[in-house]
Amino acid sequence: MWAAPWLLFQVFPITDIVTTDRPVLARWVAGAGLLAFTAVYLRVIGQLGRPRALRPEFVVMVLLAVALAVGYGASWSGLMIYVSAAAAATLPGRWVWPAVVAAAVLCGAVILVDGASGLLFLPPICLLTAFAIQGTGYLMTVNRELQEAREELARNAVAEERLRFARDLHDLLGHSLSLIALKSELARRLAEVDPRRASAEMTDVEEAARRALAEVREAVSGYRQVSCAQALAEARAALAGAGITLRQPDRVAALPGAVDAALGWVVREATTNVLRHSGARSVTVGLAEDGVRAELTVTDDGAGAGDRMTVLGRAPGAGLAGLRERVAALGGELDAGPVDGGGYRVRASVPVVPASVST
Repeated sequence: MWAAPWLLFQVFPITDIVTTDRPVLARWVAGAGLLAFTAVYLRVIGQLGRPRALRPEFVVMVLLAVALAVGYGASWSGLMIYVSAAAAATLPGRWVWPAVVAAAVLCGAVILVDGASGLLFLPPICLLTAFAIQGTGYLMTVNRELQEAREELARNAVAEERLRFARDLHDLLGHSLSLIALKSELARRLAEVDPRRASAEMTDVEEAARRALAEVREAVSGYRQVSCAQALAEARAALAGAGITLRQPDRVAALPGAVDAALGWVVREATTNVLRHSGARSVTVGLAEDGVRAELTVTDDGAGAGDRMTVLGRAPGAGLAGLRERVAALGGELDAGPVDGGGYRVRASVPVVPASVST
């Protein structure tokens, strides 16, 4: 529809049909030819912004324009403006300006042959129209590419959010289910020899299950944040149930929210893997902060470092991969590996004032 105002130039051929004394058949032929030309022009110009090619409709349009302009005179030479517009809209780049110049030359030749010098302003309009259409086509192409880029960004955002959500569920459920499995096994063994202790352990299982359910709900809502102090408290309870001694700092320094949450996740994941894979008897957590960086280490004295290398790092592992993403988003570093003399260490170093924070 935006091409409709350009049909204003058809006032010249329409006026010629009405005012010029010609046989009725010639007028009917002129009218039919003008209608056919207009229909084909609108179809061709509708291809603006699409892949360029020499289409049959364009050829038909050119033939109609040339026939009408040559056959009916200068008043019809303005049809070359539409030919220029269609050429700029649809032809491949190397053919556009030869076609536009040819249309302008033919327009001028018809005007001069017919002696209608008052219409010599039409050939320059052929050139100007081609410039305008090319600019419009460029803008339409850019807008389409921007729209496609926006849609791609939206798809990427959805995919990234799904990865974040999967990572959070892994971290939450891996820790909680490991604790539940451990305490359930302990309660089963104590059921006959120490029913009171077994009952206490099952109470802990119930509390852990309820806490896990609440945490999953919070994660679904997108509000889940695990503080380092909270993670240490949970680690102490979980490790105590497995008979593992935890040594931890007497005081946890106040850290920015994002840094505190990231280190809390490191404590959780490291604790979960100690329970699952280490066979350790003691775990030591160290936390140092100098105003520039905060460094957290979780070291155990367990065996089976080779098994944990498969789980944590060298082979694909969602736990360590998720932690690295969290820490890297804050400009920090995370590494994990065996300790000389036995045991395993997970170390995270994070700037206290990160340059950027990823959700």
